This record gives sequence, structure tokens and C-alpha cells, in this order.
Amino acid sequence: MNTNEFYLKRIHSLLGVVPLTFFLLEHVFTISRAIVGPKAFDAATAFLQSLPLLYALEILFIAVPLLFHGLYGIVIAFESKNNVLAYSYARNWNFYLQRITAYITIAFVSWHVWLFRFGGAGLGQVTTFDKVAKIFADPVVLGLHALGLVCAIFHLTNGLWTFLITWGITVGPRAQRFSQYAAWGLCALLSVSGLVALTYFRV
Repeated sequence: MNTNEFYLKRIHSLLGVVPLTFFLLEHVFTISRAIVGPKAFDAATAFLQSLPLLYALEILFIAVPLLFHGLYGIVIAFESKNNVLAYSYARNWNFYLQRITAYITIAFVSWHVWLFRFGGAGLGQVTTFDKVAKIFADPVVLGLHALGLVCAIFHLTNGLWTFLITWGITVGPRAQRFSQYAAWGLCALLSVSGLVALTYFRV
């Protein structure tokens, strides 16, 4: 690995955690407001839409990091060699699933942004409970969103675990095992919260 590749991979790793972790957590929290009710969901989205310099924030802290992390992540995935059939260890499976969920997450996020943000659903920008409910009235769209959400959450939480190892934060087997359990727990918590919230748009 040359110096440029080393730094590119470190930037890729860092941008996958900051600020994209916050972005996904915010999304899960916002859709989870639907559990409380339509008014709570609408209030959460209205607050986000009222943020000052919203478009600048979206471009600098979401779009640019997401594009770099996604595009360079594809390069890394193509260069990686998967050997889960020869060596069926947990780490190998985590590595393999990280690559698979990367492809799914990129496709899902692109589709989701086009559908909700750029009027692909034919409803203009989607920011209200009623508009989201109209989109999720189609069970295929709802099912694909459920799949995409879980894949994105796994990619994030497993990525957090590898981030801690890559950056020398968890250096021993015990620390890495503990962080692995924590990542699995966070993955389960966010997945259940997100999936339950999605069902409330069908009520």
C-alpha cells in the first residue's frame, strides 16, 4: 500500500463515521417519530427543513462525504478478495457482508434520495407523514426500503467496529470482542426501531 492509498483509505474510513453516522442516526430517529404519531413526524421533518443554511449543510456534510465514501468504497470492494468459502471465520463473513451491504446501500440511498428529495415519487419533496404514507402504500417500495435500511444499518455498525480497529482504538482481542458485541447490539436496536417505524406509515 503506497502513501496515497493509505491516506485515501483513512479518509474513506473517517468519512464513513463522521458525519455519515450522525446522518443515519438522524434518519432513524426521524422516522421513529412516526411511532408517536403523524404530528410528531411532521414536527421532526419541519425542524430539519428550518435549519439555517440547509442546502450548504446537506452538500458539505452529507452529499460530499457520501459520494467520496461510496465511490472510493466501490474501488476498495473491487480490489478486495473474499475467501469466506475457504475460511469461514466470523471476521471473513463480516468483511464479505460489509462489501455486499455497501453495494446495496449505495443503490438504496441513490433511489431513496431520488424518490423523496427530488420528486421521483411524483409528490415533490417528501417531508410529511401523509406523503411518506402514500409512497409506502406500495408494499414493494416498503419492502425494498426495509431491506435497504437494514443493510445501511449493518454497514454502519460493522464499519464502526472496523473503524475502532483500524484507528488503533481497540487493540486487543478482548476490546475487539466487546466492541463487536456492542456493534451487533446497536445494529439490532437501530434495525428494530427503523423497521417498526416503517410499519406505522401503513396504519
